[in-house]
Amino acid sequence: MGRGAPAGKGVPVARGGRGRPRSEAVEQAIIEGVVRLLEDGVSLTELSIERIARTAGVGKATIYRRWDGKEALFVDVLRVFEEPDPELPGTSVRDDLVVILEGLRRRGLTMRSSVLLHNVFAQMKALPKLWDAYHSTVIDPRRRTMVEVLRRGMAEGVLRTDVDIEMANDLFVGPMLLRTVMRPDAPLDDDLAERIVDTVLEGLRPQAAS
Repeated sequence: MGRGAPAGKGVPVARGGRGRPRSEAVEQAIIEGVVRLLEDGVSLTELSIERIARTAGVGKATIYRRWDGKEALFVDVLRVFEEPDPELPGTSVRDDLVVILEGLRRRGLTMRSSVLLHNVFAQMKALPKLWDAYHSTVIDPRRRTMVEVLRRGMAEGVLRTDVDIEMANDLFVGPMLLRTVMRPDAPLDDDLAERIVDTVLEGLRPQAAS
């Protein structure tokens, strides 16, 4: 997260692979149209494809050629506000974990600073289809990446192998999510990701043979 540029001021386009070339100018106009409507206070439930098309100055068919429906479009709009997922350095399990948690910290900072984004996410929770679409295309891939790093940590002897992988994931991610989602007043210090990773790694380190 962290860009959130206002409509009309070069909102970056979030691309996805849907099997056909896209016109960047047209796609940007559509995404900017959605952002403009949200900034004007239009709720997600009131955002019809027809209204979006009219605001963007395109036909409805132009939108449907690029997105399967409103949910897929809204997910791409949300990606406009988010920084791309960071590339993992691969130098060590610890380094990769720190990079993943740092991404969560930065998204939390953006959520705190963007009233629009905060409101959109609050609305999403009441729209199961949109929430499911966001989870399947954004959250789930991030979780799979985290699990892959943890499995590597177990294979390399950095992490205990008797700990459930999902539990291990929650132990690392949970403290950051607690501060970014449930405790908006909690500090998100620059070194928070490193402190969380080092603390949890210490607890999950394999025990020396006696």
